[in-house]
Amino acid sequence: MAGGLAVSSGGCTEFEAKITPIVIISCIMAATGGLMFGYDVGVSGGVTSMGPFLEKFFPVVHRRTLDPGLNSNYCKYDNQGLQLFTSSLYLAGLTATFFASYTTRRLGRRLTMLIAGLFFIAGVIFNAAAQDLAMLIIGRILLGCGVGFANQAVPLFLSEIAPTRIRGGLNILFQLNVTIGILFANLVNYGTAKIKGGWGWRVSLGLAGVPAGLLTLGALLVVDTPNSLIERGHLEKGKAVLRKIRGTDNIEPEFLELVEASRVAKQVKHPFRNLLMRRNRPQLIISVALQIFQQLTGINAIMFYAPVLFSTVGFGSDAALYSAVITGAVNVLSTVVSIYSVDKLGRRVLLLEAGIQMFISQVVIAIILGLKVKDHTDDLSHGYAIFVVILICTFVSAFAWSWGPLGWLIPSETFPLETRSAGQSVTVCVNLLFTFVIAQAFLSMLCHFKYGIFLFFSGWVLVMSFFVLFLLPETKNVPIEEMTDRVWKRHWLWKRFMDDYYVDEEIGKGDEAEKKNGNAKGFEPGSQL
Repeated sequence: MAGGLAVSSGGCTEFEAKITPIVIISCIMAATGGLMFGYDVGVSGGVTSMGPFLEKFFPVVHRRTLDPGLNSNYCKYDNQGLQLFTSSLYLAGLTATFFASYTTRRLGRRLTMLIAGLFFIAGVIFNAAAQDLAMLIIGRILLGCGVGFANQAVPLFLSEIAPTRIRGGLNILFQLNVTIGILFANLVNYGTAKIKGGWGWRVSLGLAGVPAGLLTLGALLVVDTPNSLIERGHLEKGKAVLRKIRGTDNIEPEFLELVEASRVAKQVKHPFRNLLMRRNRPQLIISVALQIFQQLTGINAIMFYAPVLFSTVGFGSDAALYSAVITGAVNVLSTVVSIYSVDKLGRRVLLLEAGIQMFISQVVIAIILGLKVKDHTDDLSHGYAIFVVILICTFVSAFAWSWGPLGWLIPSETFPLETRSAGQSVTVCVNLLFTFVIAQAFLSMLCHFKYGIFLFFSGWVLVMSFFVLFLLPETKNVPIEEMTDRVWKRHWLWKRFMDDYYVDEEIGKGDEAEKKNGNAKGFEPGSQL
């Protein structure tokens, strides 16, 4: 907003804020955590389709790929060790996110991102220098710790530092960087697969050091968010940072709101226990459901194993890597669409439209594979092969402007400050748990379900679309500290969970005089200002 006092619109206070260079630069630097995450997602699928890598670490799978007649076409990559290489990262991330919740709350968003960068760098060194499977898994575990810390801190950082009217677009920079990381990994794999001497996979794994270094550098240069500084008692520093990032001296209304939100947050002694309180259940249910549904779209099954998947349905190894590059490019471009539309069209419209698009494309893919790909043949006609790539791109594009970015954006903007760090921790934990499950199970599921794997995922897409239709409220253009009054208290179902007063188990019923005093000032302790 330009000029004047805080503007009230429809009962909502919209604070004066310019889109300052420091906000843009800080958000871009912070979002490089997504670049690292995306590179990890994209690189594993390409590396696990490279012959020299398989020969060194997974000789059984390598022999199977050289003689596909020994096994079902759908089962040649079915190996628990190979799946563990991919999924161990997410299991480690799941564990690390609990520690990340503490550092995010006590040490700040910025320092947590720095810790993530250091974990990433250590993991890259182990992976690129791996001599045996143990070194490889240790490297993936260290990378997973980085993912846990980065995915905890970065979405919170982006939501808190961005002006309300562009919060959705800036937050999606995280997901955009995830998609760029996947594309970068696919391009690298396509090039390194051609390196003679059998060490191309080391280059692929080692180049993860580029985004890891960028995240570490970014964490050293950015400022922490005003919310985090105020929450940790640095009021004057928080006020100075708020003035700097908003580009105006008129920051008193927003500053006072942050201080009040922090005061309420400090009354909560056990934020994880507080998450289970009745008034916090809507945010918790929405966040957990979004993470589960995001993985059950099947996107990570495609992104983890795109080259393997394309090889399975009859593409040659070069063609498989090339097709993975195409889907990676579509992923990036479609995420840009989300950045421009999420704060205009809203969250619900994007999710519902994408649900229809993903459902149709997956059902058609299942029909084509069911009719054209048989167990012991690698033959898929040129025309059908191109059509499968187009359908997968259609699916990826829909996910990239909906469930991909919004699965992270919506939880980061809906929790009140007193449970925000704990809520984000649960969000990341559930996401990584189901990412681990899908990564560990996909190749086995592909072996047993065959083309039915796409029908399995499309069924879940249908379920999640109905969930959005009836249970997900719109959070577009709502200030982050006003979600309770403007969103949850107005929803047909979730309003039943909103109590009149804030009650914490540590405080008991609260002091009646405090309540009266608070109401006299126009503040309900149960609401977010």
